[in-house]
Amino acid sequence: MRIMTENEIQSLIQSWENIALLVRYIGDYPELLDIIMTKVLDDSRPEHWRAAWMVDKIHERHPEFVFPYLQAMTDFVLTTQNAGKKRHLLKLIGCYPIQEENMALLLNYCIEVFTNSAEPVAVRVHAMQILFNIAQKEPDFSGELIELIEHEMEYHGSAGLASRGKKLLKKLRPIPKKGRQ
Repeated sequence: MRIMTENEIQSLIQSWENIALLVRYIGDYPELLDIIMTKVLDDSRPEHWRAAWMVDKIHERHPEFVFPYLQAMTDFVLTTQNAGKKRHLLKLIGCYPIQEENMALLLNYCIEVFTNSAEPVAVRVHAMQILFNIAQKEPDFSGELIELIEHEMEYHGSAGLASRGKKLLKKLRPIPKKGRQ
């Protein structure tokens, strides 16, 4: 089987029917992920958000293919206005430990996204997950994150935000010790 060209991949991305085929194809030819990632990291064409969806699906099967692009995805998510790309990239970034050099940037960015009720719920939920991941590394942030989650659930909540928020709050709140009052 011959390897697809960039033009063929671009053409296939145009149609949902082909995306599952491309995801399987990348499993056999991981070197082509570079082409897909150039689409993900390019906001010039609206349909390129499908490439981000593909990378998310490729990650489900082959996370080792996607990990090397983590820094590029992190840098890009901070600048894109494309909600579909934000959703998938934040989801992928949240699958990995936050690198020390990205912690402050992602903390500020994710607080901004999480507390922005104009952002789509899925984007806000993935930002909340990254904030939780940061709190796991920086326990001093946990109290502030608890307050943020409770506030957002009360004033800008949705079913999806409340569901993830409740799960994360259970993990963030210290468990009271029995026998102490």
